[in-house]
Amino acid sequence: MAEEREKFVTQEETGEPAAIDQVESRVEAEMKAIEGRAKERVAHGLQDEDLEREGERLQEEGERELRGQK
Repeated sequence: MAEEREKFVTQEETGEPAAIDQVESRVEAEMKAIEGRAKERVAHGLQDEDLEREGERLQEEGERELRGQK
């Protein structure tokens, strides 16, 4: 039984991120893109160019992060 325990390697030892951490960063990137799209639509309705640019920036940043994770 003691020999079996010695064969296990933890994620910490391998440097592999935990699955929950991988999901968390993907969700954050998706939320950033969604928030950007929402701001862009609201800004378009309000005719607020600054808010529209901020929305575009957020959306692009979120999409770039998602592409980087694949």
